[in-house]
Amino acid sequence: MSAPLRWGIIGTGGIAHTFARDLRLVDGAQIVAVGSRSQASADAFGDEFAVPRRYASYEELVSDSHVDVIYVATPHPFHHANARLALEHDKPALVEKAFTMNAAEARDLVALARQKKLFLMEAMWTRFLPHTRAIRELIAQGALGELVSVSADHGQWFEKDPSFRLFDATLGGGALLDLGVYPVSFASMILGTPNRISALVDPAFSGVDGQTSMLFGYESGAQAILTCTSLAHSATRASIVGTEARIDVDGDFYAPTSFSLVKRNGETRRFDYVDEGRGLHHEAEEVASCLAAGELESLWMPLDETVTIMETMETVLAFL
Repeated sequence: MSAPLRWGIIGTGGIAHTFARDLRLVDGAQIVAVGSRSQASADAFGDEFAVPRRYASYEELVSDSHVDVIYVATPHPFHHANARLALEHDKPALVEKAFTMNAAEARDLVALARQKKLFLMEAMWTRFLPHTRAIRELIAQGALGELVSVSADHGQWFEKDPSFRLFDATLGGGALLDLGVYPVSFASMILGTPNRISALVDPAFSGVDGQTSMLFGYESGAQAILTCTSLAHSATRASIVGTEARIDVDGDFYAPTSFSLVKRNGETRRFDYVDEGRGLHHEAEEVASCLAAGELESLWMPLDETVTIMETMETVLAFL
């Protein structure tokens, strides 16, 4: 029997709770420590998930010798500092998306992880879901023929509260880094890095980006049409079009879902999946697998791609 992988969690917000619940589905995974900005918050989280070690500072958490790997679950303006703290204390890290606030911060974390030979990964959980793995396999098999286009949207409605994180610039507010990262990452997974970028970006009431439409072009001749908004709940679907067939992904395309493969003649094949939890346990399994194999990054969410995704979103935000 191999020893359990012992997780420490930085942050006690909503995504930390979701991750902790899903981690119960991972064999050999334990949350042994949690760090918060207050002892009360750390204790409340610890009580809910039976976490034995609770800290009122992130420094204490990353210094704990009982912790094997850190999950950074704070808002993205703090990802760079929190992940850097983990790496500086020789702890591998899984960092929530958006990975950082900008490409420079992303490059800094990647350079540090590689210098110290530590595992680091962006927590883009969509990459590891069953339907996403099946889509990659179909494309690799040539089922779609030559890829022509990708389309994806992610829109959610939020009450106009200036203190809410999506509308508060000090908390990294804006639709693109929180919502748009999903379609941008999805297109990157399928088509790679665009060599042409055009965008229309309109602000929300607070001045942060509220709605964005993106058009990406690629050396292959393929295109991606992507949208995100914090002003309304959209269909949250995705489509990949090739010369021989297309894939239509049900909403929410970024979460556990199903899809259809539609051939050029109209023949349709369904791929239906039922998944446990919210789906975050798959990325935790990927981390465990990589660490067990001595890998420093994931083949399915490589660090160089995380950097280029940040560069792409930085270019898009310049249109605001």
